[in-house]
Amino acid sequence: MTANQLTVSQALERMRRGLLSPQELLTDCLDRIRQKEDSTQAWLHLDAEAAQRSLAAPDKAAGQRLLPGIPVGIKDIIDVRGMPTSCNSPASSHDAATRDAAFVGLLRAQDAVILGKTDTVEFASGGRRARTRNPHDPLRTPGASSSGSAAAVADFMVPLAFGTQTAGSVIRPAVFCGIYGFKPSHGAISLEGVKPVAPSVDTLGWFTRSAADLALVAGGLGLALPAATAPSVGLKGLRLGLCRTPYWHRAELAGRAVLDRVADRLSAAGAELVEITLPAPFDGLAEALDIISQAEGGRALQTEYVTQGTRLAPDFRQRVEQASALSANELLPALDLVAACRPAFDALFRDGPDALITLAAPGVAPLLAKGTGDPIFCGMWTALHAPTLAIPAGRDPTSGMPIGIQIVGARQSDGALLALGEWIAKVIDPAASPAREEN
Repeated sequence: MTANQLTVSQALERMRRGLLSPQELLTDCLDRIRQKEDSTQAWLHLDAEAAQRSLAAPDKAAGQRLLPGIPVGIKDIIDVRGMPTSCNSPASSHDAATRDAAFVGLLRAQDAVILGKTDTVEFASGGRRARTRNPHDPLRTPGASSSGSAAAVADFMVPLAFGTQTAGSVIRPAVFCGIYGFKPSHGAISLEGVKPVAPSVDTLGWFTRSAADLALVAGGLGLALPAATAPSVGLKGLRLGLCRTPYWHRAELAGRAVLDRVADRLSAAGAELVEITLPAPFDGLAEALDIISQAEGGRALQTEYVTQGTRLAPDFRQRVEQASALSANELLPALDLVAACRPAFDALFRDGPDALITLAAPGVAPLLAKGTGDPIFCGMWTALHAPTLAIPAGRDPTSGMPIGIQIVGARQSDGALLALGEWIAKVIDPAASPAREEN
């Protein structure tokens, strides 16, 4: 196994034992990018020299840092000091940022190595698609606007990368690429320095190749992680809600099959599974999120609309104009519906399940010609501000593509959900095992 194939936890353990240096890890990651970037096309900007410089000036307190020497990819709607923020758009200035986004500053404080900017859908919301291809099949999409970050992790270019989610742009790429993804509760991580799409739902997220790494990164970004949130012995005694959502009719055969298979494995491991049917108002969450995203998305591009003229794509110009025309009769009911559903959602967990198990996507990653995939099984949880975690669940026997599920927790239950995710991963991800996490 080369160093670039290690998870974050594995790489850090080898560094602690003197079996690996940060320079060796960075060199292997850069070699992998040189080998695979022409086919995967995950990056919009690389700065190997800056990464090398950061290794050449080690911090004296590095032993106290959580991510020393770990190479990281950052979605290119996020400011990184000294690197352009292109948003994959000719209407963006492409100037080098003078400051780091707030969470990027936290990464630097943990001695992570910022390697470059990953490809994204234009302004993370439409227009030009990312060039990125799915590492498992270049004819298929890697997912939505955070596709470059997901593909870079899945293709062993970096062990950690960051994206954002407004509907399903962290969770969906994670399952399409066969890796782990985490979208925290809304507002848990600062979005200062991130180009907004729809601020009332935009959420930072990250991709890794193990559940343990998701929690490690969360701690480095300041999320509170209770010392004991998972059961001491497997999944026995846990109640998990099997939630097919009001949109089950849009699930494909591959999606339906993986959810049934996961439920069987969790039951066999000792978890109690209960069917959860969401109350009627939840049926309207997807439509409400669309209206909110249309209104806030248009406002987020107002500056480009005024200053960039025809360099801003026609569909974005139309979005700005339609946002201005949205009446209170359309927007207020959408906002009120989402606001009313949030406490009702939290109430499901009182004396109820410890987490929900549900689909992350209708099926496997579609062919590129068919788009980036349907976010219908992610958007409602994003609207609810809930933390969600994507877990691989093997391969679809028909297509051979990765497939997975997501687990969903109550708002602000991020630490408990991350801990639970580690146990669930050991049951449903064929590649996960205690030995793999610890090596």
